[in-house]
Amino acid sequence: MKALVIGYGSIGQRHARLLEEMGIDVSVVSRRNFNSPNFYNNLEYAFLENEYDYIVISNETVFHAESLRELVSNQYEGHILIEKPLFMNLEQINFNHSKTFVAYNLRFHPLIQSLRTYLNNEEVISVNAYVGQYLPSWRPNADYTKSYSASKARGGGVLRDLSHELDYLMDLFGEWHSLVAVINKISDLEIESEDYVQISYSTNLNTRVTVELNYLDRITQRYVIVQTNSKTLKIDFVNNIINCNGELEQLVPIDRDYTYKKQHEAVLNGSTLCCSFAQGVSVVKMIEAAEKSSLLKEWVYNG
Repeated sequence: MKALVIGYGSIGQRHARLLEEMGIDVSVVSRRNFNSPNFYNNLEYAFLENEYDYIVISNETVFHAESLRELVSNQYEGHILIEKPLFMNLEQINFNHSKTFVAYNLRFHPLIQSLRTYLNNEEVISVNAYVGQYLPSWRPNADYTKSYSASKARGGGVLRDLSHELDYLMDLFGEWHSLVAVINKISDLEIESEDYVQISYSTNLNTRVTVELNYLDRITQRYVIVQTNSKTLKIDFVNNIINCNGELEQLVPIDRDYTYKKQHEAVLNGSTLCCSFAQGVSVVKMIEAAEKSSLLKEWVYNG
């Protein structure tokens, strides 16, 4: 099997390494020059020399749509995994997207899988999700002010960077029906993008959900609290713990590659657990709705 990874930043390097560990022959498209026969400066050269079974689009968000259009123009019909979020803004690209998925790998975390089990036959009343991490500590060997996260124009900002929450919440609890959002740059971080987002919304099933995302938290935290008529559930991603009505369940620790490996396996095996192209579009719609709500300071309705 041959795979092509488009974009060779930190996430592209991770995808390439994991695919090689799976025994897949990997080539890379990167704007940087690498003295290697498997590296290409553009897609045209990559397609001239090889045919591919699997392509991962892992360049900056602002270039996702352009890369996908190039694949369509080259009549590529194999599996595609596009890093999250799917696009910077909503795009109209006509192609058969049945084999195209979005890299919301948090779906494959054992805590999310356990939460699904705990929620069987439960009526969910409310959900509160939180994720915060201090941006300068994300990439210790890099200048955060020069990262794509710091640049709104390149697709950065906490709303898109940490959109995993938007995906898994909609996957678990249903599409949003109405929302109101606050999106701001509130800290002294030297960035052009937003560092704080709060979204409150109702789902089609009338569940109340609140989400807070930020680049500010020096105590890295990621958790979700779910209230049902019989249970209070909290999953703590940092400590790998589920708390159900005060009873703690410690799950077996996983390494940082685990969810990425499971995601690649799922894409290639046709698993329904992957975030589909249509679901990725739903996340982009929610992002745009949140931006509209914050700008206009009003509720926004879906559809």
